[in-house]
Amino acid sequence: MKHRIRSDRGAFATRLAIVGACALLCALLAGAAVAFADESSSPAPGKVVLRIGTTQDVDNLNPFVGYSTAAYEVYHLNYDFLVGYSAEDTSPRPELATSWEVSDDGLEWTFELRKGVTWQDGEPFTADDVAFTYTYNIENEISAYGQYVNNITKVTAVDEDTVRFELAKPKANMLRCAVPIVPEHIWSKVPGEKAGNDYQNKPPIVGTGPFQVVEAKKAEYIRLVANQDYWGGSPKVDEVVIEVYQNQDTMTMDLKSGALDVAYGVPVAQFNALKNEAGIQADAATQKYFTQITMNIYDDPASLGNPVLKDVEFRRAISWAVDKEKMVATCWGGYAQVGDSILTPTVDYYWTPPAEIRFGYDLEKARSLLEDAGYKDGDGDGVREDEQGKPIKLRLWTRSESPEQQRAGKLFAGSLQEIGIDVELTVMNDGTISDGLYNYKGTTYAPDFDLYIWGWGEYADPDYILGVMTTGQIEMWNDSCYSDPTYDDLYEQQAAEMDAEERAAQVQQLQQLFYEAAPYSVLCYPNALLAYDTSRWEGWVRYPSDDGMVVMSNDNIDSYLKVQPKTTATTASESSSATPIIIVIAIVVVVGIVVAAVVAGRRRGRKVEE
Repeated sequence: MKHRIRSDRGAFATRLAIVGACALLCALLAGAAVAFADESSSPAPGKVVLRIGTTQDVDNLNPFVGYSTAAYEVYHLNYDFLVGYSAEDTSPRPELATSWEVSDDGLEWTFELRKGVTWQDGEPFTADDVAFTYTYNIENEISAYGQYVNNITKVTAVDEDTVRFELAKPKANMLRCAVPIVPEHIWSKVPGEKAGNDYQNKPPIVGTGPFQVVEAKKAEYIRLVANQDYWGGSPKVDEVVIEVYQNQDTMTMDLKSGALDVAYGVPVAQFNALKNEAGIQADAATQKYFTQITMNIYDDPASLGNPVLKDVEFRRAISWAVDKEKMVATCWGGYAQVGDSILTPTVDYYWTPPAEIRFGYDLEKARSLLEDAGYKDGDGDGVREDEQGKPIKLRLWTRSESPEQQRAGKLFAGSLQEIGIDVELTVMNDGTISDGLYNYKGTTYAPDFDLYIWGWGEYADPDYILGVMTTGQIEMWNDSCYSDPTYDDLYEQQAAEMDAEERAAQVQQLQQLFYEAAPYSVLCYPNALLAYDTSRWEGWVRYPSDDGMVVMSNDNIDSYLKVQPKTTATTASESSSATPIIIVIAIVVVVGIVVAAVVAGRRRGRKVEE
């Protein structure tokens, strides 16, 4: 009996060893499966890969259609402009153009182009490509770059390395026209009506930039490989992968674990914690961006917005119900500056409203203005009525992609209810909001929203965002549908004004006109909350250099060219490339355990039998 018991124990030990070894092997293989779960976005072994996390997707790879921050970042990595921007002070600097001159009357610009540049498919870059790009935009009236090509009447390739622009009027923003130059030999095959509409521009995307988009999966990732023949010098990383996250907290955890190298759009609580994290730099960076409440003021019977918003007195009244200081403190955690103008403080000719016209936070003032405008609570139910006696109820939309904007929406909705305006607050994704903004009844434009909270990114020159608000941009970028002939005329004047002092006065007047009309309530100028790895990476470049962003500024390609692994650190890609070796070793060890267990079990069994 004792012998049988001892024999069973030996067999049990053997089985236990085998089971444990198998469990270990399974765990290792599971780990490997995680490491290679997304083979499509994984780099080849030994590649140096910079991984950037963001919650904002690249909405379209077509540079004439996309509008998201992530999209414009990708465009400038894949394509070059004629003139770029200095990281030191955002001033114009040579890119595809090495020099330029303008005629005395301001009606002719000549650009000398960089020699020896090739497209990423090996074709030579010439002045014909520049002439084609601008002419293509002009002839097809591509709205994304309307302000950059306005007043340009003709673009001519003088020779392979020289291009001449002829203008109807002088063009104040000529050196800040951030138009991506596309290859004629590819885009000439794309029908013009598709270029600004449904052309997808699928990878691999051919440009002259420092990186090339080779792979993209919507809402998941964009993969770019380095252009080793880039005229500005080859990047020090082999690939850039932009990972799209559905959750900010998950993105932050991946940064801390080393699965990411940069996290863009870090939540406030996580950002504060990361400031004390060793090996991670957390920047509350200045950016050319504002967040606003947009009101649908489209003065057309087809509009599906609430008619009360067409009344400027109503808009001014509810503008007094916006507690911007509280929003900055509680919604953005203090990482923002209270806003007023549609130009940010980093843009040329920024204006601040004088005290006598500035909207502050005063609910009593808001109530008084609503009373004076005839919006009264006639039945005493706490909700004011419009001119037809109908209770006023406004739809307020906030973005699921922005917790900060959601919190701001709740505060604003509460204030509106306090002054007698009923509110239906809804959280939606970017696509659903856009569907409401660009709603059509058949072929008739019929914007279907009342209020929503979003934001705008800008460039250093004010022309772009000012042009968005013109009448001609209704149905395109002008989301509030603001229209004022005085504003339109003044916009055209500043666009052609070459005297900086005179232009500054015109630009500031434009800001005031828009402010007093109140189609927007600009809430704040948020900081960009970024965190990036400094334990394994060096060479980060901020744009602008003093307090700007290392990535996602849309203009900063310097970081991508200069960032590199520290020689003493092991990059995430290097670690992952070693995974197969580790697995092989692990399998050998496990097999060894199993064999030893079996042999030991047999020996114990023979001893018992003896």
